[in-house]
Amino acid sequence: MIRIAHLINPVNVTESSNFYKYQQITFKSIVEALNYTKATLKIELYYTKFSDEHINIPNIFIQLSDLQGSILDCTHTIHGNKLPFINDIFEKFKETSSADYYMYTNADIALMPYFYDVLKENILKGHDAIVINRRRICTLNAEKSLSELYADIGKSHPGFDCFIFKAELLKKFILGNICVGIPFVEATLINNIAAFSINPIFVANAHLTFHIGLEVLPLRNKVYYWHNRNEYFNNIHPKLKPYLNLNRLPYSYLPFYLKLIKWGLNPALFTLTYLELENKNMKQKFMVLLNELRWRILQR
Repeated sequence: MIRIAHLINPVNVTESSNFYKYQQITFKSIVEALNYTKATLKIELYYTKFSDEHINIPNIFIQLSDLQGSILDCTHTIHGNKLPFINDIFEKFKETSSADYYMYTNADIALMPYFYDVLKENILKGHDAIVINRRRICTLNAEKSLSELYADIGKSHPGFDCFIFKAELLKKFILGNICVGIPFVEATLINNIAAFSINPIFVANAHLTFHIGLEVLPLRNKVYYWHNRNEYFNNIHPKLKPYLNLNRLPYSYLPFYLKLIKWGLNPALFTLTYLELENKNMKQKFMVLLNELRWRILQR
């Protein structure tokens, strides 16, 4: 039996907040997906939070130990929301029961009822990492029943916010002090998967998860953004770069010109980095071709 530990980090918001409603939809959809699944899976639901946060969450979710550090600890010049580090959240996986796969989704990502069944099919195909893009649903539909939300096909979204990977990969991940809720979380996870997984799959346009809200690039805290950007490019990317593999990146199956367009348009991907990999890949192919030519000449 395949064992999956599904972890979320809920947001502490008041009941009058729109996000509170969206988050409750997330909780309910996860429970419904768990009840629906016919797959041979053992799924356990977990959550972690700060000690001073009070989350209204179904009892089926198992609470792990409280988070400790936050972005506010990095420097006295940062002021605002107490956002945790993705590394600290992922450390909580070690408190879960023995699992074959770890799964992390944002608190505003709801699941379709058949989600876990499809997840099982991808695991059985040999994928050691699965990344899923969400669908976007208009906020005006937030008052509808869960069944009506399931029926809303919504719109596509370029971002990555649902990550499933073999538990053993976590030991290799380089996550630094990237805080959640800010750009570069996706980039950090995507590039760790591209560096260390063997057979990942990126599900870009399937009706498997949804998010209430049509925004793609919401307003961001510039100080937090630059913290994550500097952390990624200064402390994470240099360590990942030697392990990055072009064939394990999103859109790797496309012709070069289409890959270039996709890389350029997707805010979670970095064109210059991947062009370097493409150049390295072409050089390797050229050397193989050149050596083959040499061996054939020598054989004459």
